[in-house]
Parts: sequence; C-alpha cells; structure tokens
Amino acid sequence: MDILNEYNTILLILVCTFGFFMAWGVGANDVANAMGTSVGSKALTIKQAILIAMVFEFAGAYLAGGEVTKTIRKGLIDADVLAGSPELLVFGMMSALLAAGTWLLVATARGWPVSTTHSIIGAIVGFAAVGISMEAVKWGKVGSVVASWVVAPVLAGTISFILFRSVQKLILTQENPFARAKKYIPIYMFGVGFLMAMVTILKGLKHVFKSHDISFSFGEAALWATVVGIVVAFIGKLLLNRVHRDEPAEQENRFASVEKVFAVLMIFTACAMAFAHGSNDVANAVGPLAAVYSVLDSGVVTTSSKMPGWILLLGASGIVVGLATLGFKVMATIGKKITELTPSRGFAAELGAAGTVVVASGTGLPVSTTQVLVGAVLGVGLARGIGALNLRAIGTIFMSWVVTLPAGAGLAILFFFLFKGIFS
Repeated sequence: MDILNEYNTILLILVCTFGFFMAWGVGANDVANAMGTSVGSKALTIKQAILIAMVFEFAGAYLAGGEVTKTIRKGLIDADVLAGSPELLVFGMMSALLAAGTWLLVATARGWPVSTTHSIIGAIVGFAAVGISMEAVKWGKVGSVVASWVVAPVLAGTISFILFRSVQKLILTQENPFARAKKYIPIYMFGVGFLMAMVTILKGLKHVFKSHDISFSFGEAALWATVVGIVVAFIGKLLLNRVHRDEPAEQENRFASVEKVFAVLMIFTACAMAFAHGSNDVANAVGPLAAVYSVLDSGVVTTSSKMPGWILLLGASGIVVGLATLGFKVMATIGKKITELTPSRGFAAELGAAGTVVVASGTGLPVSTTQVLVGAVLGVGLARGIGALNLRAIGTIFMSWVVTLPAGAGLAILFFFLFKGIFS
C-alpha cells in the first residue's frame, strides 16, 4: 500500500501510456479484420476504409465498449487472492498492457494479422499464474473465454454461410439479378441498422448516460432499433437509386452491375463491422487500465468498480491513431489472402462477423475479432466449395494465432518482475 501511495502519480502516468500503446496496437493490427474485406473486395479504397473505421471504431469503443471491459477487468483474476497486495495487480496489469502492445508492434511491423484478444489474455494469465500464484487465475472463466474462440468463428462462419446462400438464392441465381439486388438489399440494410442500434441502446447508452438515469427496456430498444433500421434502409435505397446498370461490363462479368449494388451495401456493413470491432476490442486496452485506476484510486482490489468515461475515450483515441498510422499494412493484405472476395461475398462475411462480435460484446465475452472474421470469410468461401479457399494462407494465420498466446504470456512475466524490482 505504501508503494502505491509513494508512486501513485508515476504509476498512473505509466499505465495510461501503456494503455494507449496497447490501444494503438489494436488499431494498427486488428483494423485489418474490421476493414480488410471491404478493401479486398475493392468496395472501398484504403483511404475510404480508414476514414470509415476512424469514425465507427471510435463510436463503437466509446458507446458500446463497457460490457466487455468488465470481463477483462475482473473476470480473469481472483480479487480475493490479491486483496492483501494490491500493488501486484497494478504491476501485473501494467506488464500485461506493455507486453501485449509490444507483441502487436512486432507483429504489425512484420504484417502478421494476430489476435489482440489472445495477446492481452495470454499476458494477464501469464503474469498471474507465474508472478502471483496458479490460484490467482479464474481457470473456469479462462476456459469459457477459450471456448468462445472456437464457438465464435464457427458461429460467424455459419451466419456468413447462410447469408451468402440467401444472396445466391434470392439474387445471384435469378434471371434478372440486378433488379433483384435493388429489391432485396434494402432488407439487408435494415438488418445492419437494427443490429447496431440494438447493441448501442441496450449496452452502450447504459453506461454513457447512466448518470442521467436514462434507460431502455428491451421492447423500447427494439422499437428505436426498428426506426434506425428503417432510416438506414431508406438512406440505402436513395443511394441504390443512383446505381445504374452497366451493360458493357456485364459482357465480361454477368454480375458486374450486381456487384456495384453490393458495393453500396458494403459501406453499411463496413460501418457495422468497425462499430462492432471497436465495441469489443477496446476492452483489450482499457480493461487492465481500468483495473489499475481503480486500485490506485481506492487503494484496494475490488470485484466491481466504475468505468470512467475518460478511460474509454483514451482507448478509443488510441485505436483511431493506430489504424490511421499503421493499419493499412495488414488491411491491404488480409482481405485478399483467404479467398477471392467480391462485394457480395465480402458483405456476407462482414455482416456475419459483425453480428457475432456485437452479440459477444453484448454478453461480455471477449472474442477474437481475428478468429471471427477468418471464420466468416471461411464460411463464405465454403459456400462456393473448398477449392475457393487458400489453405496455405489459412495455415499461416493459424500458426500466428498459436504463437501469440505464449508470446504475450512470456513478455508479461518478464515485465512483471522488472516492475516489481523497480518499485518494490
């Protein structure tokens, strides 16, 4: 306790710096997962994707990022074990942020698309198990998180598979696919708007406007979400009216005009994916930061604490800076490696992934956006047959996932004993 009083300001500055560094890594590396399909399918340019991601990643992180932070902050470590030595939690969370951020910097510099969720959870479990005790880790919670890494990609793949099949049945296999696309795509747009609005109202506004006693029942949320969905579909309909059939292009590709329609839809799904990504992955940076702030503020390790708005703001800003500075490196490649994407395929993958991440974010499960997106793209690829998949690229991606967990854990253990030696 004396250590925390003596070095309170220095520790707070350090943890804010490491939290921002980690958030930067989330933006620089994971942005590929949120926007890579849009760039890979040529629906958006890299500059357009970064602009959309900056706005909606920030909105998702700030408005709907509170739920997952609870799981990261207090779900993985047993607070009772650390009750007598709160400084160990401070050193550990600082180590976790610095370790995960460092690994993301190395991976991004090499163009490896790795999971930021793996990085931070591996780091937290690493310092807690080795630096404190095996009993300090809530292994049951870790097990459910690990299970989500299997469940989430399968769920995302299944949703994307079904979505793309519906696109094939309703539009692509019909006699006049261009007219059918204009008819059915506003319905998909309604789904995008409804899904995002539901999570924002039920989960995001809850903590943002909590101090103003504003809350919504499920029915009220569904009603407002329906209104938002209709508005999104209406705006989409107006944009679709400006898309005209390109008959010369159809001589080379029967679906050329249809893909132009889907490119409009992808603007909406890209926004949805960026929002979902921000809402889920901001937790990786601000969860440990919130835990340290709580200990430094109160002097004790608590099982629940308030999430200050400035911490979410810091994390959201870090994500935006990260994707604006180095996000293009991974974004430019991941959208093309797993399978050949077109706007219609990219739409199905993005919406399936966004829906999965948003549901996971709403239930407090910190899923890996990397795995969800890869699962969704695999689902779309499988809808066209296994020959449409680049199995070699998929194998490389799986290997990077395997390395990430021990890398985060090893660096966190190293930094933990370093901080402990400096401040103790």
